[in-house]
Amino acid sequence: MAAGGSVTEVPVDRTGAVSARAYGEALRPDTALACLQSANHEVGTVQPVAEVAEVCRAAGVPLLVDAAQSLGWGPVEGAWSLLTASAHKWGGPAGVGLLAVRKGVRFAAQGPVDERESGRSPGFENIPAIVAAAASLRAVRTEATEEALRLRELTERIRTLVPRSVPDVDVVGDPVRRLPGIVTFSCLYVDGETLLHELDRAGFSVSSGSSCTSSTLTPSHVLKAMGVLSEGNVRVSLPPGTTAEDVERFLAVLPGAVAGVREKLGAAAPVAVVEKDSLVVDALGKRCPIPVIELAKVIGDVPVGGTVRVLSDDEAARLDIPAWCEMRDQEYMGEEKADQGTAYLIRRLT
Repeated sequence: MAAGGSVTEVPVDRTGAVSARAYGEALRPDTALACLQSANHEVGTVQPVAEVAEVCRAAGVPLLVDAAQSLGWGPVEGAWSLLTASAHKWGGPAGVGLLAVRKGVRFAAQGPVDERESGRSPGFENIPAIVAAAASLRAVRTEATEEALRLRELTERIRTLVPRSVPDVDVVGDPVRRLPGIVTFSCLYVDGETLLHELDRAGFSVSSGSSCTSSTLTPSHVLKAMGVLSEGNVRVSLPPGTTAEDVERFLAVLPGAVAGVREKLGAAAPVAVVEKDSLVVDALGKRCPIPVIELAKVIGDVPVGGTVRVLSDDEAARLDIPAWCEMRDQEYMGEEKADQGTAYLIRRLT
């Protein structure tokens, strides 16, 4: 950091959730601030804010909670110290941010200040926009409980039916502790960007954390931290007012869209040779999801207990190959340096 400090990242589990214990282990005597999202916008997982806040309170460390995704659905429980949010997330005016500082918490503005606004910020506040932000939050909160129940039913239908209608799909995020309108899944052997275009042509605007939708060719840091599949990742966000008919049409369109992308993408026969009793697949120069497709094509060619080495220089392979092994009940044995790229070692178990 610019001032000479350092950052300690707290790991998450496969659902994207942190634990209060992990926060306790990460806190140091010189920790100045702990930060936590109340809920993640990519996978919808809701975090144990109250439990983490208690650990931080016992350690004397203030906890800053980013409540942008969850505040429109209800209050953030627990003895947090600071809370931030953005009004446009609940339908309020864009450009209005919220910072709540609990009484008793020491706080000093980091930017320039003057004599106005009690020394909290320079110049005059946009009072009409602030009032509109508060009024819009109050309005959505009056309907939040009923709408949350309705959207949960719709997202649960997507979570349940997508794996039944589309082969090789991994639904990610916590199945219970999650935001009501978000559901995320990843489809094996699918290029994320191509799938998004297919769904867009069918009238559905969805998002993705796949590396193949990113200019950096690296997967979402959220999916990477969770250790789940990034290829063919689809995030469906159901805004308030979404109808059951909308969801049913999406469920009807998705299987054909995925099948069409898989057919178009079908990789050529993998380049594979046997070296030292291990089948070596050369996927150098090939991008997500081709390395995983080529691995899937050859895994049946080795005996149970045999190994496959996949050579790849695609950064996404470091995430997707272990995630594929988890999905397909194969053993991921780790990675090794290679003359070019990286060698990923897989043992066939089934």
